[in-house]
Amino acid sequence: MELRVLRYFLTVVREGGIVAAAETLHLTQPTLSRQLKELEEEVGAQLFIRGNKTQKIVLTDKGQLLRNRAEDLLALADKAWQELQEDESEISGTVQIGCGESDGMRLLAQAAQRLRLKYPDIKVDLYSGNAENVKERLDKGLLDFGLFIQPTNLQKYETLRLPVTDRWGVLVRRDSILAKRENLTAQDLQGLPLLVSSQETVLHNLQQWFQLQPDKLRIVGTYNLLFNAALLVEEGFGCAVCLDKLLVGVSDKLRFVPLSPQVEMDIDLAWRRYQPLSKAAAAFLKETRALCELVSV
Repeated sequence: MELRVLRYFLTVVREGGIVAAAETLHLTQPTLSRQLKELEEEVGAQLFIRGNKTQKIVLTDKGQLLRNRAEDLLALADKAWQELQEDESEISGTVQIGCGESDGMRLLAQAAQRLRLKYPDIKVDLYSGNAENVKERLDKGLLDFGLFIQPTNLQKYETLRLPVTDRWGVLVRRDSILAKRENLTAQDLQGLPLLVSSQETVLHNLQQWFQLQPDKLRIVGTYNLLFNAALLVEEGFGCAVCLDKLLVGVSDKLRFVPLSPQVEMDIDLAWRRYQPLSKAAAAFLKETRALCELVSV
């Protein structure tokens, strides 16, 4: 299976049809159709359901599977190519970091800026996702580093504990009675319409922290991006259980109220064990370590 043909395949998916894809790829339609047919023969499965007149295509289940795998394969191939093109005498390239929404990213941003001042050709590629998504991409070699909020099982990775923590609390409307509170307890949470992270571990940990049974919490929705959940909070749909400092200055209609007893989470930077880092990634890690030592003093 050639990478070139996989790129053809993804272009057809992106353009929604063979006609548009052929124009984008500067190929004739018969040539592109033949390449796709040979790809289906090679994998032994139908990848597209083709329209008769418009030549619009719909992916089969096997086609969707190949699409997901092809995107990963091509991203990894592009990453390897970039690393091979690095000038041995200079430090350049792209540092790829996966992270959830955390104020701990601020320290990594500071490290990236310090690094760029030393090596202007270094770039940073950020991927936002939950812990499971970041782990998957880290394991596949699509990321150099992952930023994780504890508790997360990181036994198979090398890790660097950052000298910062994340604090859990509840995002409420500023005009609500809850906004006048200095903190919220387990009793306060019972009966509240809550928006929680779509990560199952967050809800589980919330129940463990406050020794609450699942039926004591009124979950009205889940989210993976707090900014969008905040819009629901603004409209009075519910209150969002979240980390502090993520929406500073975004809305004056909301207030973060910490939980009591206070719940703070450690933050770790992780990377694959026994996996050599690119020169750019190694330089980023060195800068991050130095910054951690500076902050810890």
